[in-house]
Amino acid sequence: MDIRLLLISHASTAAMRAARFPADDPLDARGLAETAAARERLSIPDDAAVFVSPAACARDTASALGLSATVQQGLADVDYGLWHGRRLADLALEAPQDLSAWTHDPDAAAHGGESFSQLVKRVGRWLDTLDDASSEESRKTQNVIAVTHAPVIRAAIVYALAASPAVFSRIEIAPLSTVELRRSLRGWTWWPAS
Repeated sequence: MDIRLLLISHASTAAMRAARFPADDPLDARGLAETAAARERLSIPDDAAVFVSPAACARDTASALGLSATVQQGLADVDYGLWHGRRLADLALEAPQDLSAWTHDPDAAAHGGESFSQLVKRVGRWLDTLDDASSEESRKTQNVIAVTHAPVIRAAIVYALAASPAVFSRIEIAPLSTVELRRSLRGWTWWPAS
């Protein structure tokens, strides 16, 4: 079965605007307003299977978009370990080597959380669960939507392109942006979002 996957990054949160690592923050009034405005421009197929990260901000975004979604652990944000809720500026002063290693070395996880390489593998496993090779409807396209986090979407792109996790930091994903991946007989491909 071919799969058309729309990855939607959750709306901005107060933590994002304060340059803090997330700590399962829900959407505030600004994030909810941004989501309401985005709802008009997002082209969401009616027949899609919808999944969401377990984080409050992602669940709030899906709900504000009018989507009834199933929580998937594979869509959880990168594990920031000891850095959950911490300000980036504070970490740059307190642990500059650890922060630099984490942002430049895809295998580094000095904060006790997840490295970018580990995230790419985890997201790749989730992507691969979407492929039902035994389906008798092999020519039919299944639409899937996933509301998740920018790092997860970056990891999905890296996995789809079979790229090195070292390119992870060169991919920017804005709040409420959409990335389209497709799975066919030739594997995952990255498409311009429509």
